[in-house]
Amino acid sequence: MTLEKQTDEKFCFECGAVIKQKAEICPKCGVRQLQAPANSVPLLAPNGKSKLAAGLLGIFVGGLGIHKFYLGRIGWGIIYLLFCWTFIPAIVGFIEGIVYLTMSDQAFIAKYGMN
Repeated sequence: MTLEKQTDEKFCFECGAVIKQKAEICPKCGVRQLQAPANSVPLLAPNGKSKLAAGLLGIFVGGLGIHKFYLGRIGWGIIYLLFCWTFIPAIVGFIEGIVYLTMSDQAFIAKYGMN
């Protein structure tokens, strides 16, 4: 069973039920919902990708293109795998990992958060 939410809805922190965005208490389980500050940016992109995970994958296993597969860039991941013996993808992956970690959350979500 797949739960789908609208733009004015969110998931309950306790039971995972779809509830209204402004709800303070979940009508299903009765647990008070934590309210995020209005200007906060989520730790995960809308597609569930994490900037931290992508950066660490790029730094540690970037030579195999794992970070590209994680971000949904399958074609680039295959190219990294094909050329991993040259160590060029390892250098590029390391640099990309640092770039992912240093870019703003908004920039990361704009570039990689919608696939």
